[in-house]
Amino acid sequence: MTADAETETRLAAPSLSGPAGRSAMDPAIVWTWLAAGRADACAAPASSLAYGALVWLGSMVLIGCLFRRGYDAVLFPLLAGFLVVGPFLALGLYEKSRRLAANAPVSLLHMVWVRPSSGAQILFTGALLGLLMLAWMRAAVLIYALFFGLRPFPGLDRILPMLFTTPVGWAMLLVGTAVGGIFAAFSFAISVFALPMQLTERTDALTAMGTSMATVWRNLPVMLAWGAVVLGLFLVSVATGLLGLIVVFPLLGHATWHAYRDMMVAGRLP
Repeated sequence: MTADAETETRLAAPSLSGPAGRSAMDPAIVWTWLAAGRADACAAPASSLAYGALVWLGSMVLIGCLFRRGYDAVLFPLLAGFLVVGPFLALGLYEKSRRLAANAPVSLLHMVWVRPSSGAQILFTGALLGLLMLAWMRAAVLIYALFFGLRPFPGLDRILPMLFTTPVGWAMLLVGTAVGGIFAAFSFAISVFALPMQLTERTDALTAMGTSMATVWRNLPVMLAWGAVVLGLFLVSVATGLLGLIVVFPLLGHATWHAYRDMMVAGRLP
């Protein structure tokens, strides 16, 4: 299917919006995005699975280095921080979906060696997301110190009982979840459409992030539903020891591209 044919098909889809693309978008469309993402992942599946395996391998190497150097205290904030930088890591998946829509050749090399229309500005976006992740990890350390004092991290085998069997632990979980939710919501809003936009359009990082945030705010119900899907599938990946990332990460990356395309075609991007 060519890009023009894809655009005509999506414009004709009744679930997107009303005549001017301004009526409320049905939150159930997130399942359509997932289905489209699965279709892209199943087209030349080896490339998507290899991409997911690279993300999984990089995550495991990073976690292994943390344990080797005795920094296991930052494991949980690091896992949460993955949601912050994940949209940037999925850049190659957006590229594959873009190429499939244009009937262009697709390979793992195309996905790893991406040439975005915005040039180096997309690296600036990635750097800002990286700084946001570091800020979250620092905040997590401060929250731990606030509730448990300046004591050494007791280790993963002892921290779970401390968190779930003591009032202080429950209080820290509540505060940490609230603060982490703010970081996650902000990073999701500024990045979910910014990176696909920079892949296809010549725009600077701040404009793309501002456009992404405005789009999320204008379509809050459907984006809350999409955020819940992303979080749920990521938790499934964590429950599998991150092995699920090999499948889940490509699925979400391709689906995010289709979310961006639907928002753009429906005239919902400012």
